[in-house]
Amino acid sequence: MSQPGVIIVGAGQGGLQAAISLRQEGYTGPVTLIGAEPGLPYQRPPLSKAYLAAGDAEALVLRPESFFAAKDITYLHSTTVEAIDRDARRVVLPGGRLDYDRLILATGTRNLRPPIAGLDRALDLRTLADAGRLREVLASTRRVAVIGGGFIGLEFAAAARKLGHQVAVIEAAERLMARVVSPLMSRYFAMLHHDWGTEVHLGQPAVAVDETGVTLADGAHVPADTVLLAAGVCPNTELAEAAELAVENGIRLDAQLRTSDPAIFALGDCASFPDPRSGRQVRLESVQAATDHARLIAAQIAKGATASYAAVPWFWSDQGDRKLQIAGLAGADAHEEILADGIVARVDAIGVAALETVNKAGAHMRARRLLAGHAPVSLDELKAAVLKTAA
Repeated sequence: MSQPGVIIVGAGQGGLQAAISLRQEGYTGPVTLIGAEPGLPYQRPPLSKAYLAAGDAEALVLRPESFFAAKDITYLHSTTVEAIDRDARRVVLPGGRLDYDRLILATGTRNLRPPIAGLDRALDLRTLADAGRLREVLASTRRVAVIGGGFIGLEFAAAARKLGHQVAVIEAAERLMARVVSPLMSRYFAMLHHDWGTEVHLGQPAVAVDETGVTLADGAHVPADTVLLAAGVCPNTELAEAAELAVENGIRLDAQLRTSDPAIFALGDCASFPDPRSGRQVRLESVQAATDHARLIAAQIAKGATASYAAVPWFWSDQGDRKLQIAGLAGADAHEEILADGIVARVDAIGVAALETVNKAGAHMRARRLLAGHAPVSLDELKAAVLKTAA
């Protein structure tokens, strides 16, 4: 029997980064990366933006096939893990079992399916196959309705408008991107999409989809030939739950990103962990968080490192010619402070929680460096740092 090594379940950017980082940290044992989708690991963020326009799937590939042989990483694509046997330290596959010394769960998320009649008529935008179907549909002029006013829905809306389609965005909440940005930034992007010619419907959830479009809760009808569902995601925790690991808005982790079983780690969108600033348990849907998680876990496995996760969260969304960037993580108790055109601070009882910028890359980077310090950051300190690069 071969030596048990590290098995990584999930071949997105976080799972792949864990395999890469294990080798970079000097780990010499077996590494097996298991992905449910066919083909090589690829980038997801461009699916709602550049890929819709260019359709270049090769540009999305993160590493060529030769990489896995060169780094002695076994990559199993089109493979689903059916169960985890924690006592035996094995994962169960359709064709057999694999033993592990350490297991990393990078199972990601799936699209939420709200209780909307006729929702099976709507398209998704989660995988490369989903994006390919959307490109085919958008090859001819369409009226498009997007259910969901978060990052993915708005990125797709901007891309579809640029391609010449009529677009309507339907958001059940009272404002766009309500979970992640300030009210001021929500208003800014609502006006922006309106100026681009997109209809924006706020505060009225979709209740039905049919061949003519989408019906809202107030009875209004939004005509559409194509409907995209982008109403959020939920973490894929079923495998962890079946193995009786602790789950709380994702697979629950400690500060070292370990699950309730010390031999099992988790990372990325499927995992909740203690926010180093506030202490509250959070789950981040972010490529940055997934790759940072992967590097920390690899250092623990390869070198016995004991550091807690302390990276500053950051996010971005490209909508048309606007790049929204967020440094830090603000809770519901944070209030907004306008620092300059396109620069908004979110402040809570501790100090500055986050900075939101539009097309201000310098200010964003300065804020990330400042927030990476251990001491709370005051609004005056933030102003002094970021306004130097606001122009």
